[in-house]
Amino acid sequence: MELTFKRSDFGADFTFGVATSSYQIEGHRHGGAGSTHWDTFAATPGNVVRGENGDIACDHYHRWEEDLDLLQAGGFDAYRFSTSWARVMPEGIGQVNAEGLDFYDKLVDGMLARGIDPYLTLYHWEMPSELAAKGGWQNRDVAKWFADYTEVLLKRLGDRVKAVATINEPWCVAWLSHFMGLHAPGLRDIKATAHAMHNVLLAHGTAVQAMRAMGQKNLGLVTNFEWAMPGDQSDRAKDLTDLYVSIYNRWFVQAAFTGTYPENVLEGLGPHMPKDWESDMETIASPVDFLGVNYYTCRRVVEAPDSLWPHIADKPGDLKKTAMDWEILPDGLFNILTFLRNEYTGDTPIYITENGLASYDLVENGAVFDPDRVEYLDQHIHAVKRAIDAGVPVKGYFAWSLLDNFEWALGYDKRFGLVHVDFNTLKRTPKYSYDLLKNALTR
Repeated sequence: MELTFKRSDFGADFTFGVATSSYQIEGHRHGGAGSTHWDTFAATPGNVVRGENGDIACDHYHRWEEDLDLLQAGGFDAYRFSTSWARVMPEGIGQVNAEGLDFYDKLVDGMLARGIDPYLTLYHWEMPSELAAKGGWQNRDVAKWFADYTEVLLKRLGDRVKAVATINEPWCVAWLSHFMGLHAPGLRDIKATAHAMHNVLLAHGTAVQAMRAMGQKNLGLVTNFEWAMPGDQSDRAKDLTDLYVSIYNRWFVQAAFTGTYPENVLEGLGPHMPKDWESDMETIASPVDFLGVNYYTCRRVVEAPDSLWPHIADKPGDLKKTAMDWEILPDGLFNILTFLRNEYTGDTPIYITENGLASYDLVENGAVFDPDRVEYLDQHIHAVKRAIDAGVPVKGYFAWSLLDNFEWALGYDKRFGLVHVDFNTLKRTPKYSYDLLKNALTR
């Protein structure tokens, strides 16, 4: 399998990069970082495969120069990284950890020294434990806490970063973690969900306003999307698909771009929403300069019998699947991009901020052969090109991920990296996909 695109197909102003997140790679026990709700969630039996955690992860905290060298050698234009709130402010508010700020300072300078543009994400799921104990995303005060953290961080890094995204995948922050209970804090509570679904957006809007006041430019939000289809031909499946699309694909982007929530979702969440939530919508819709799109898979929706709202279940499909058991549908990325342009974003630039495949990669004879990842990347990058040709203003593509890493509740089995990490020795081994992508970016 080969890559059948080249950099020159996309124009000189198109950005090719890779992405990671702080907790998944850094090693959170180092450098004075405070506890997060992922530390406590992972310490609870049954939450994470084999009881694994982010204590060491890829030890990026000590090996960051080696990792940035891999970025430079791969010919990437940019690096989408995130900062850990609890590394910067161990209790989430108040005292600042100088060592944490120094680490991110060195990291940004290291990117610039290698000709790599820093694309910063402020929050990738690691809520400081002290704030989680105060309710975390359920507590309206989270908007101020987050804006204060944003100001502390951007006063230090803001003059050197190319772009700033507030929150990564708010659906995962709010729904997956408070309704489905699969990620920290591990709740299954509809009131907690409704509050989190709103407060995560209020925090986004408040942080955008704080950054605007500081003169920060190129601000955005990163949301995840799935292309959803009815799992059968019934009218009920079609209605539930529309509801799923509203929960997953519309709620966050619609609020951020129009200041409204989908009515069919409010039918379920409305009775549980925070008091006077409507008064926050102007803040939530504070203008952004770009939208980040994370896309991996599609969904087939059917009715869950004898269930409570939203009555939604998944139907397995017959497309080729990744190690996450996610179906591979590159056309879904094209469909999502045109849907967003037509319904919400218009001329606002879009970046593919995550896209990639998980597999069970092994080092054999000193190399890692991952043709399924090569095929996945090739098909999805071609889908991006089709969207650009159709008039969608896509300005960049970031593969997930640079490194194999801590895959949250799934531990370390599922490998998304272009670079293999031996979690016993921490040795890095660039994979076949890394080499082919490197070659494509030279042409």
